[in-house]
Amino acid sequence: MKIMKWLPAMMLIAAFALPTAVNAEDAEKLEDFAERTYGFDRIEEEILTMTKLFRFESGLEFEYPDAVRGVYVTGHSAGGERFSYLTDLLDKTDLNAMVIDIKDDFGNLTYEPADDSPLKPLGIGKPYISDPQKMLKTLEEKKIYPIGRVVVFKDSVLAEKRPELSFMDGNSVWKNGRGESFVNPFMKEVWDHNVNIAIEAAKMGFQEIQFDYVRFPEGFENRHDTLKYTYESYAESEFDPVQRRVEAVTDFVKYAREQLKPYGVQVSVDIFGYAATLPEAPGIGQNFSKISENVDVISSMIYPSHWTSYFGIEKPDLEPYKLIAEYAKLENTKLAELETPPVSRPWIQDFSAPWLGSGNYLKYGKAEVEAQIKGLKDNGIDEYLLWNAANKYSAGVNYKP
Repeated sequence: MKIMKWLPAMMLIAAFALPTAVNAEDAEKLEDFAERTYGFDRIEEEILTMTKLFRFESGLEFEYPDAVRGVYVTGHSAGGERFSYLTDLLDKTDLNAMVIDIKDDFGNLTYEPADDSPLKPLGIGKPYISDPQKMLKTLEEKKIYPIGRVVVFKDSVLAEKRPELSFMDGNSVWKNGRGESFVNPFMKEVWDHNVNIAIEAAKMGFQEIQFDYVRFPEGFENRHDTLKYTYESYAESEFDPVQRRVEAVTDFVKYAREQLKPYGVQVSVDIFGYAATLPEAPGIGQNFSKISENVDVISSMIYPSHWTSYFGIEKPDLEPYKLIAEYAKLENTKLAELETPPVSRPWIQDFSAPWLGSGNYLKYGKAEVEAQIKGLKDNGIDEYLLWNAANKYSAGVNYKP
C-alpha cells in the first residue's frame, strides 16, 4: 500500500470535508479516488505550492553563486567607510559573498532593532550598521551573497545581564583569560535568544545564517565540576559529561535549523578544524560529524597559523598549501561517511601571525592565500571564506584558479 507514503496528500484531501476517521477499506478507496482524480504527482505539487505560500519573503532576491567565495565583514566595516572598499573588491574580483556580523563576539547586535522588533527591549543593539536594509539592497544590486554571522555561546553581554544563564565562579560570572564570558549551551532560553536574532536577520534578507562559537568554552573539561550552572533537561541524561556537552551543542544546531526553515535560509556552522581529527573535541562539545549532519554548510576554521605539528608538518604556517591539502583530504573522508553531507566551505587565512615567533610564520599575502585556495581546489573543495579581523584583504589574488 502507498497510503503511508502519501499520507500528507491524504491529509490535504481530508481537509476538504472528508471524514476525520478513515478505516483501512475507506483508506484504499480514498487512495484510489485521489490517484484517479488528481494523480499523486499533482497532489504533491499542490502541497509544495501551498507550503511556499507560508514561507517568509524579505522582498530581496539573491542567487546562490557558482561557489561561495567570501570575506568576513565586521559590523563597523559593514556600516562604515570600509564597506565601499569591500564592495569594490568584490566587484573587481571573483569574490562573491560577505559574512557580516549580526551578533558580534561580545553579544551585541550590530544594528539597532526597530521599535516594533521583539529584540528592541533587550537593549543590545549598537548603531554600527545604521540601515541594514539599505546595506542589503546594495548587496542585492551588486549580486553579493549575504551571510549573517551570529556568535552564539560566547556572549559577555548576556552573561553580565543574566548571570543565571552563564557559568558562575563563586559569586561572579566566569571569565576566560581574555576576559570573555560564555552563556550556557544546556539552556533553552539561551538557544531561543540566538534563534530569535537569526530569524530577524533572515527577515531582513540574509540568505544564510552562520552560527559561530557553537560550543562550550575552551578547557571547560577542567572546570565543569567546579563552576556553578544548570543542566536543565540534560540533568536527566544518561551520558557522561563529554557526551552531554556534545548532545547539547548538536541539539542546538538541530533546533536552530528547524526553527529557521520557514524563512528559507541556509544554516551553516563554524567549527574548529581540529574537531575533524578527533571523535569529538572533549571539552567544548563539538562533534564534527554530528554537527555536519544538521547543517547545510560546514565551515571549518583551518588557518595554518592555528595548527601545531599536525599531518607531519612541523611548522604549518610555513606550508599553507600542504596544511590545507592534508586537512581537505581528512575532511572529505569524514563527510563521505554521512548520508547527506553538507557543503564544505572552510575558513582560510588572510592575515599574518607574528605571535608564532621568528622562523615559525610567514607574512601572508597573494601567494599564501592562493596556496590555500589551491590546496582546497586540488581536493575538490571550491567554496571558502577569507578571515582577516580588520577586513583588509590581500591585493592581486586569483580567487578562482
